[in-house]
Amino acid sequence: MKPKQIKGVPRQKSGGFHDTESKKQFDQALIPLKFEILKNRFFSINKWKSYCGEAFAAFKLYDSEANPVEREPQKGDFIRINIPGPGETEAKGYDWVEITDLCYYQDNISESILITCKPSRNPENKKSRHIAHFYSSGATSTFIIHKSPDHLKAAVYGRNEKPNFNAKFLDIIRNLFIAIPGMFGVAKIQWKQLTDSLLDFD
Repeated sequence: MKPKQIKGVPRQKSGGFHDTESKKQFDQALIPLKFEILKNRFFSINKWKSYCGEAFAAFKLYDSEANPVEREPQKGDFIRINIPGPGETEAKGYDWVEITDLCYYQDNISESILITCKPSRNPENKKSRHIAHFYSSGATSTFIIHKSPDHLKAAVYGRNEKPNFNAKFLDIIRNLFIAIPGMFGVAKIQWKQLTDSLLDFD
């Protein structure tokens, strides 16, 4: 199966990938209101875990200076991820990504919002350039919400996913332990939980 080519999503070159999508039909008259609710949930990154339940990873938004923030995400922000299980030791048990792109697409009948992230250093440690994530720096995750005339969609598209070998020995083992199952579909289960939950507001 080939990865979908979606406007704004980085091209797949090598490694693992996934296309995780959820759709929900609504009465056409309700679509604009429902999309506003979805937008609010989508931009509330700090609340994603509360939508998905205790088994899901905890996401926390930080600004470019590594200060925790309660606002809509911006390009250059960081997201700290606390996934269930052992964490990245150098980053105090967390994985980090940077928001590298935030795009809006709109035409007469549809509207899309995209947030693209890639593995990053721990912004709280100014001296380290080490990628604090189980995937290498070439991987991306693009989060999308989309409005059509009769349905809403939430999606996550993972591209170029490879284990991060640029780490301490124990972290390499941990990265392999998480990245390889993720590349073979385990991560898709988690992301499906998010995309379903973002649309579960009736």
